[in-house]
Amino acid sequence: MAGLDLTLACGHYDRTEGLRDGTVRIEGVNLTYLDLPVEETFFRMARFAEFDLAELSLASYVISLERGAPFIAIPAFPSRMFRHSGIYVNTAAGIAGPADLAGRTVGLAEYQLTANVWIRGILAEHHGVPVTSVTYRTGGLHRPGRVEKIAVELPADVRIAPIGPTETLAELLVSGEIDALYSPRTPEPVRAGRPEVARLFADPGAEERRYYQRTGIFPIMHVVVLRRELYERHRWLARSVFKGFEQARRQAMAGIDETAAVPYLLPWLAEEVARTRAILGSDYWPYGLPANELPLGTFLRYLHAQGLTRTALAPADLFAPEALAETVV
Repeated sequence: MAGLDLTLACGHYDRTEGLRDGTVRIEGVNLTYLDLPVEETFFRMARFAEFDLAELSLASYVISLERGAPFIAIPAFPSRMFRHSGIYVNTAAGIAGPADLAGRTVGLAEYQLTANVWIRGILAEHHGVPVTSVTYRTGGLHRPGRVEKIAVELPADVRIAPIGPTETLAELLVSGEIDALYSPRTPEPVRAGRPEVARLFADPGAEERRYYQRTGIFPIMHVVVLRRELYERHRWLARSVFKGFEQARRQAMAGIDETAAVPYLLPWLAEEVARTRAILGSDYWPYGLPANELPLGTFLRYLHAQGLTRTALAPADLFAPEALAETVV
């Protein structure tokens, strides 16, 4: 089939399934879809730019814009997540609420992870926990040796150091050698029901709903990027790729609340979809810039305040202009 032969590295999601199974085509492209864990995709793309197209951490992408930017993004967001549920504590540390985090030692897989930027920003803005009020320790969650995929230069008042070469954050949280942990991935001791660990918020879902009702923000985690040299040779790709992702998203939304035979292993899925729409609105996972100015602007403000970017960027600065313009007939 005529077209560019391109490879996309992306997770296995309902909103990208049409691209993976071929029912949605990107105009002018013969697509190979590599279904990879997000950590592998991010590491390989950020370090080696291995793929033509890839899902990428929003934070890693924005930081790269100040360093030569080997990528250009389109405003498609395959991962969004409220992150109040990603704050964990040692149950013997005496942390009853967010304010008790001040003065404590907190583990992070990487300082620049998008989820951690959101968590620090939310705690600072809405719970009175300044970013510099805790000491950070970085390393692998379940395996030793993890380092920042993109080197970061942080302000002098950010106290941060790696954990030991044979240590993991999950083990240190259980032992109490760190008081808390910010993590997008649920630690195994939490999954196992270990009594030494718990989430900071007893009902994180309720806290996240209150956050949305207060702010109107559904946090964005990942963006879709093209290798910049590929985009510069084929400027039409940005719009074609965006259209393909948007079509796949709409395809997923169209049947999500089917009741004749549920599409997922969730018996009360239709009820949950109705509840989600009542809170977030009918089109609660939008792509494009206009519907996402608020979460993107907030995230960029957090990145800059936390010392991860030198300049205060605007949401429109992040994306290929071809993906933002729309033909009107």
